[in-house]
Amino acid sequence: MSNLKFMQRAYELALKGKGKTFPNPMVGAVVVKAGRIVAEGWHRRCGGPHAEIEAFRRAGSKTEGAQLYVTLEPCSHFGRTPPCVDDVMARGISEVIIGMKDPNPLTCGKSIAKLKKAGAKIKILKTVGVEGELKRKIEEMNAPFIKFITKQMPWVVAKTAQTLDGKIATAAKQSKWITSEQTRAFARRRRDDFDAIMVGINTVLRDDPSLSAANPSKRLKKIVLDSSLKIDSNARIFQKARPQDCIIATTNRADKGRWKQLEQKGVVVIECPLSGQQFDLAWLLKELARRGIGKILIEGGAHVVGSALREKLVDEMHIYMAPKIFGEQEALSSVRGCHVADINQAIQLKDIRVQSMGSDFLIEGKIKYN
Repeated sequence: MSNLKFMQRAYELALKGKGKTFPNPMVGAVVVKAGRIVAEGWHRRCGGPHAEIEAFRRAGSKTEGAQLYVTLEPCSHFGRTPPCVDDVMARGISEVIIGMKDPNPLTCGKSIAKLKKAGAKIKILKTVGVEGELKRKIEEMNAPFIKFITKQMPWVVAKTAQTLDGKIATAAKQSKWITSEQTRAFARRRRDDFDAIMVGINTVLRDDPSLSAANPSKRLKKIVLDSSLKIDSNARIFQKARPQDCIIATTNRADKGRWKQLEQKGVVVIECPLSGQQFDLAWLLKELARRGIGKILIEGGAHVVGSALREKLVDEMHIYMAPKIFGEQEALSSVRGCHVADINQAIQLKDIRVQSMGSDFLIEGKIKYN
């Protein structure tokens, strides 16, 4: 494919919507005429104009006979906005170059067929060579959306901040601070990429975190796993947050009076079934997806991370590591409860990315389950 640089530009534009578009995907669009870009657009927020429409508004009459480079197949169904494919045809676009098909069955392949029938040329990125590399980047960018649409489950990232020997607290239970202020600020900014942040009740009782996003305008859901409703109604997670953005997952063992108090405050309380003596996390995640939560960051504690890994529910790990060693077996490890006996059955990371930040460094990777 010639002029792959235009699709690369569309991909870069799509990334501008990171953390703002869900449950819609991130999409970028570029209108090209006579080998030159005449307009650009990207999907800025859920409910707002899609990338193609943004680009067309800027292009005006220059769309007639132009090429449209778009990272995702234009939608063909009515949702929060009308179908984009109709506008593409009405604008006289002669050729549409698409990064990937829309996995949503309401659109998948239908817009492509409609555009072909209308006489537009269609090209889709190949899966090999340079095109294949760009296609994989586009698919990777929208992996949470693809999982949400195809499996009705959220994308789950587990985050830990630990020492070189994998500890998140000393044997005396001191945990502040393992990583540097610079690293903590970076990690907090990364919260803005998610729909919700999840922790266990022990983390809330021990650290009383606010679990706030870095951007004050970001409405980040706060999810606490609390089987018996031990949470204090004055906990910091309730401060500077709308009550309905605070979700407490509990069980039928919880005190009904306490339950009623939280709900009267506006807090969302979800009764979660048990799997043995533990939360049925798979059920909970599916329920959260049903409520429109598509990307969750698990920030603690060790048992929550371990349970999610054991149940094969984590898609990706973010491990912030400080160049420190606690060296005590009794010190709390970052992951508890996976019970790997055979070294060959260890959970592994793939597609690893490493970056340094001051004296610390961050390891990111997708989970490879056996």
